[in-house]
Amino acid sequence: MSSTNRLVVLAGPTAVGKGTVVADVRGSHPEVWLSASATTRAPRPGEVDGEHYLFVDDAEFDRMIVAGDLLEWAVVHGRHRYGTPRGPVEAALASGRPALLEIDLQGARQVKAAMPEALFVFLKPPSWDELVRRLVGRGTETEAERERRLETARQELAAESEFDVTIVNREVHAAAEQLVELLGSPTSQP
Repeated sequence: MSSTNRLVVLAGPTAVGKGTVVADVRGSHPEVWLSASATTRAPRPGEVDGEHYLFVDDAEFDRMIVAGDLLEWAVVHGRHRYGTPRGPVEAALASGRPALLEIDLQGARQVKAAMPEALFVFLKPPSWDELVRRLVGRGTETEAERERRLETARQELAAESEFDVTIVNREVHAAAEQLVELLGSPTSQP
């Protein structure tokens, strides 16, 4: 399977900057196809159905699970379900587009079971102190939530050896370009 039609799965600990790196890829390399997760939560202001997420109700999410339409799925924060629809991933790969999933560690493990031929990329912080700084700097969590996320991050960092490649996120654009190179994007050649 060539690099232009192999799925690349990006995962890493909380607050490592996965979303920021992927946003950089999306801005610089529109040829890269990025999966939109299905979710049972309501859209937030500015979110577009089918672009940011596929917004579905519980009955539709249940149907997708039973039909095998999700590569992976999970309940997040004990409230809403999120998952990666299989059909759009397979269509992107069949079309030859570089395809990228940005998911959590649990989801990456599920995708590895479903599509072991994918390339699994671990996004790692330059140091533990930098990860803590990024999480605290977001200012979006309470102290208790921060501690819970840091404990989760310790466990997630220990999973690095489960991945094929590690990218250290020292600088967002450099990390994004390393990811694009792994995707085999035609415009990423020097």
